[in-house]
Amino acid sequence: MQTLKTTFLLSLLTVLMVAMGSALGGRSGMVMAFVMALGMNFFSYWFSDKIVLKMYGAQEIGEHDHPVFYNMVRRLSVRAGLPMPKVYIIPSESPNAFATGRNPEHAAVAATQGVLRILSPEELEGVMAHELAHVKNRDILIGTIAATFAGAISMIGSMLQWGAILGGGRGDDEEGGGIGGLIGSLALAIIAPIAAMLIQMAVSRSREYLADASGAEICGRPLALAGALRKLQMASHSLPMHEARPATAHMFIVNPLIGGKMMDLFSTHPPMEERIARLEALSRR
Repeated sequence: MQTLKTTFLLSLLTVLMVAMGSALGGRSGMVMAFVMALGMNFFSYWFSDKIVLKMYGAQEIGEHDHPVFYNMVRRLSVRAGLPMPKVYIIPSESPNAFATGRNPEHAAVAATQGVLRILSPEELEGVMAHELAHVKNRDILIGTIAATFAGAISMIGSMLQWGAILGGGRGDDEEGGGIGGLIGSLALAIIAPIAAMLIQMAVSRSREYLADASGAEICGRPLALAGALRKLQMASHSLPMHEARPATAHMFIVNPLIGGKMMDLFSTHPPMEERIARLEALSRR
């Protein structure tokens, strides 16, 4: 179901981008914006793992540095049918974890000192299984595709706005020209990037649900993952990750940025209560 939802949302982004390109006056503007967004996100896709790990001061560990944690990741990787990823520990007491890497052969998983401290071994297994599920489901690639389309739509929106301000676009004698066409282009330029951002956030939430389900399957303990999420939700409010950045918030198992209920629509993470409820229902089945 989550895979179908992701496909539908990515299709919506494609349709939205085509509409924006048409409003811009043809394919050339659309292609230029897409190529620019693709270039930026291609760089992010290939190098974001190194950038984000360095950003949070993550330290790579081996079996001799932290044998229990390292061997736990190795055991879960075997269960998931994945190559052994690089393992990192982030020097932060705020409990959280994330996965990164462009594919399963170049993956890394990272956990904070806080998450290692507050979770039981079973709960920590659930968290790391969730992160390995992101690797197995190639969520970094899917997130990059969504970001590419959303970025291109945002660029086209800026082009449309500047075109309207400078008097560009279709002439008054053309179909869709004149004041009505100008207002329509401005409205599309404002609304479409917001819609693209909402769709991108929805893609991220959909992949979180899928990673919860896949992670529960990998570790075999849905309730352990549910318990871990409950603990992490409470602890992240009392020990927020002050160094967290909005651009990387979607990578973590729980949102490191604290927001109110009004921000749920713009959140990269589903409501925690719903995630826990789905895992509990999965355990009953």
